[in-house]
Amino acid sequence: MKEEARPEDIHKSLFIQLVMMLATSATQQLGKLVNPMTKKAEVHLDAAQATIDLLDMIAAKTKGNLDRDEERLLKDTLMSLKLTFVETRDTSGTEAGAKPTEPPPESPEQPEAQVEGGAGPKDHQEPRFHKSY
Repeated sequence: MKEEARPEDIHKSLFIQLVMMLATSATQQLGKLVNPMTKKAEVHLDAAQATIDLLDMIAAKTKGNLDRDEERLLKDTLMSLKLTFVETRDTSGTEAGAKPTEPPPESPEQPEAQVEGGAGPKDHQEPRFHKSY
């Protein structure tokens, strides 16, 4: 007789597949895997950030509901992806998908606009991401 898989085992397997699928996607977006469509390693930091944020949300929403193996997999995967993200961001500079971390120098033709309180536009820079790894 064939033994039936328990729903808990199926859910565990599906959870692991989900985490690994998202981790693979983020790894590809960080340029660490070749894109099978273009046959090139491409860096897309914004997409990688979104995928890592998705895994962070899964970790927050499932907190207290995972077994030790699932929790460790998710935690280790997130830690690895965040470290890789920081390394890629710091080494890629302005390469594919990365935006410069410093604003371009202002042209001398345009005077610097004053903002209330005397701070110029250089003193206020919008954050690139809502959180930093």
